[in-house]
Amino acid sequence: MARSPAPHGRTGRPPLTSRAQILVAARELIDADGWEKLTIRRLAAELGIGATTLYHHIRDKEDLLILLLNGYIGEIERPELPADPRERIVAGALAAHDALAAWPWAAEVVTADGFIGLLDESALWMIEAILAGADDYGCTPEQTVHIMRSLWYYTAGEVLVRARSPHRRPDGRLPDRSFTFDASQVPRLAALGDRWAELAARDTYAEGLRAFVDGLLARVTPTAKGHQ
Repeated sequence: MARSPAPHGRTGRPPLTSRAQILVAARELIDADGWEKLTIRRLAAELGIGATTLYHHIRDKEDLLILLLNGYIGEIERPELPADPRERIVAGALAAHDALAAWPWAAEVVTADGFIGLLDESALWMIEAILAGADDYGCTPEQTVHIMRSLWYYTAGEVLVRARSPHRRPDGRLPDRSFTFDASQVPRLAALGDRWAELAARDTYAEGLRAFVDGLLARVTPTAKGHQ
């Protein structure tokens, strides 16, 4: 008499699960409901395994998100970087911005100092481009790190603010609305009130980035400059 197949569920030996399967399932959950709702328990349930089994592959949620981020950045096609040091800095920052804009939750993972040590070398090419551009421009190590951190704060902040702005329309713009301010207390804000939402919704990241880079490089001392 033939044996009936084992019933599905949590009885018996748990199904074999690879790290690749875990990352695919986690990415699907994030895409569906956002990274804030991703938990180890929910991911384990999605995979049909116990949380204890999942911990054999990942340490915690932060470890999971870092693995996802490394894999995601590794899939991004690298552009040909400009030879000009200034333009290389801009290109590296723009690439980082575009990557984070597509996956804004990733900015939450890498907003703390020291995040560089969490990423794979293959995921650090954007940062390497910025550092190489600053170094070739003639910046000292201190100036190079300052430029990198300043641009990173600007980029991550812009991504997070836009991602968290409530009621943003599918095209990225905020709904039309005006603000009313007391002109006797804040006359400049009052003058801008009717246009504040419109002006604040403009995508000026690239324009601001270039101005920011110019300002940072202008502080490099002439004796340290490798390129004028």
